[in-house]
Amino acid sequence: MPGQIKHMIDSILEQRSKGNSTIRLTTKAKLVLKGVDPDRFTSMSPDDAAVIARLRAIAAELGVNA
Repeated sequence: MPGQIKHMIDSILEQRSKGNSTIRLTTKAKLVLKGVDPDRFTSMSPDDAAVIARLRAIAAELGVNA
């Protein structure tokens, strides 16, 4: 199912920021520093098991559900 990565990224950003744009930007920066560029993925991007696993690990570090 394409777009699962985009959905996970959006979920992480929403849970962390809770509507605060500054926290959303810093969370996006954290994702980039950890090797996942949120702007690179769209709803049509193919799913990659390695990226999904990395996002689950990052979400756990940030204390949110992916």
